[in-house]
Amino acid sequence: MHRTKETFVTAFALFSLFFGAGNLILPPLLGFKSGGLWWLVTLGFCISAVLIPIFGILAHARLQGTMLDFANKVSPTFSIVYCYIVYAISISLPSPRTASVTHEIGIQPFFDSPSILTSLIYFALVFIFVINRSKILDIIGKLLTPAIILILFAIIGITLVWYDFQFGETDFTSPFTNGILEGYQTFDAIGAVVVGGVIIISINIKNKKASFQEKKQLIRRAGWLAGLGLFLIYAGLILTGALMSDEFNSEISRTALLSGLSTKTLGNAGNLFLSILVSLACFTTAVGIVTGTADFIKHRFGGSQKAYWITAIIGCVLGVAMGQFDVHYIIAVAVPALMFIYPITIVLILLNVVPERFASEKVFRWVIIATILFSVPDFLGSVGFGESITGLQTYIPLSKFSLGWVLPAGVVFGITNIIGKEVR
Repeated sequence: MHRTKETFVTAFALFSLFFGAGNLILPPLLGFKSGGLWWLVTLGFCISAVLIPIFGILAHARLQGTMLDFANKVSPTFSIVYCYIVYAISISLPSPRTASVTHEIGIQPFFDSPSILTSLIYFALVFIFVINRSKILDIIGKLLTPAIILILFAIIGITLVWYDFQFGETDFTSPFTNGILEGYQTFDAIGAVVVGGVIIISINIKNKKASFQEKKQLIRRAGWLAGLGLFLIYAGLILTGALMSDEFNSEISRTALLSGLSTKTLGNAGNLFLSILVSLACFTTAVGIVTGTADFIKHRFGGSQKAYWITAIIGCVLGVAMGQFDVHYIIAVAVPALMFIYPITIVLILLNVVPERFASEKVFRWVIIATILFSVPDFLGSVGFGESITGLQTYIPLSKFSLGWVLPAGVVFGITNIIGKEVR
């Protein structure tokens, strides 16, 4: 019984650490624009926003180390550089975005206060949670996540009961790949390697006597449970958006649509419930990101608690500064960073979950090199050089969908494994 309870608490904590600003505001608009093809968009979205992140947690269950272990097989130097880039992106974009979304949806409809005040109070609370490191798992897993899930299921359930299953036309030319790329914006694959480390450390603090195998089973079970929860919520929110295609203006923003959905399903109290939901969901993600970054820097400085505190302070100050920008702007700024780092992160996660006989150091190295090389056109296209690389993209399969790295990485994985077997 105790083990089952611990699994559910860990699964709730994982779900909550994943489920933040992007996870709330992205799916409804995807559904709203997808029409009757909402299921295809859902499939694509859940590959990049559920399946890959859960694979990341399974990789953590196998490694049970730090984020450095994810890329060590490429080279120790690459691993350090990769980790610093990921943590820098995490505390500069998704973490501040949680404060921006909280202000736009949770505070602005009720109080005429500036966003700087919201960010200051928000990240002061984040800092308090981060320095109370040992209590994070219990507070998030037992208290905050159940409240998030209840409110979300109320919005989805009422929509499914009250609204006819009638859909509009789709705005997407390629719904499946649109879903995959929008899933990038959740940052969940990056979140998996960041907050997975937070979960490992939290479990080690709470279960000092547990064996490696016991902790591996706990993390795996919790990971799959969290993944199931994420899938149900995402599919429900996308379907909810699709069923509301005639209820709102076609140019509606992500945050306005989410507010509209809550009002139509939960009535006048909808905005109040939504503000609570947004605040909780965003807050837990910010705590996970800042804690993960502080844990990493602490480890790099020989377990220095001073380094942990300084990193936590810097993360919260950055959150306040970047949190002043609106959500749409932060999402737009994130695209180039995601087009570069996300493919590398996905490939590292997959290489860490395949059987070890297929993932030697040589395989890691060459597959990552191929991924980086073939991600460059997508990255250049995202920063405004689309016209200059159009000719190049015509020769790269899937490049027009910003997925030009997928086949080259797969081919190199196969070739390096075949050559490795022949050499042996």
